[in-house]
Amino acid sequence: MPPEEIEKGSFAIIDQEAGEHGFEPKAWSIVRRMIHTTGDFDFVRITRIHQKAVEKGVEALKQGKPIFTDTRMAKAGISDRRLKPFGVTKTCILEAPEVAVIASEKGVTRSLAGIDLALEKGQGAVFAIGNAPTALLRLIEHIKAGRIEPALVVGIPVGFVNAKESKDALAEMDIPYVTALGRKGGSALAASVINALAVLAGEE
Repeated sequence: MPPEEIEKGSFAIIDQEAGEHGFEPKAWSIVRRMIHTTGDFDFVRITRIHQKAVEKGVEALKQGKPIFTDTRMAKAGISDRRLKPFGVTKTCILEAPEVAVIASEKGVTRSLAGIDLALEKGQGAVFAIGNAPTALLRLIEHIKAGRIEPALVVGIPVGFVNAKESKDALAEMDIPYVTALGRKGGSALAASVINALAVLAGEE
């Protein structure tokens, strides 16, 4: 079967097995792709999507706003083909050579240092965090302090230390966000959210 047919068939199965879910159609297209990426129907229950997340995320991509990721894996997982029409750039916050130096000097994680360095170019950008709770917590800190206003925060770090807490903190904010409560998450999952938004942007 062609890849497009496999994906279409997979989505049909997900729609059938998920049943009533309560998400509006565009939000469901995001959750459905999250399930498609992971094979995990728990995301019907644990995903939280701010009421303005889809609108602001699609708008940012169509305007060519940059995307910042916390891992190279998330960056690689975001479709270049879908973003190319909009001129969107992807940057992993760990790529700048000075990140390691700053992290060592300040005694912080590279992810936290990377968020600090991304502030200057991050206004109105999309952040996709799937691995580092410290990155998400630092970004939340900057947002609350008024130092940055992203178009959208996709915050789905996976893990056992501060992952749940960072996502709980994000879900309490009145900003455009997509998250999944609890321990589940990951770079591939964060990328899948951006890909779903890119599909929506391409359809408008």
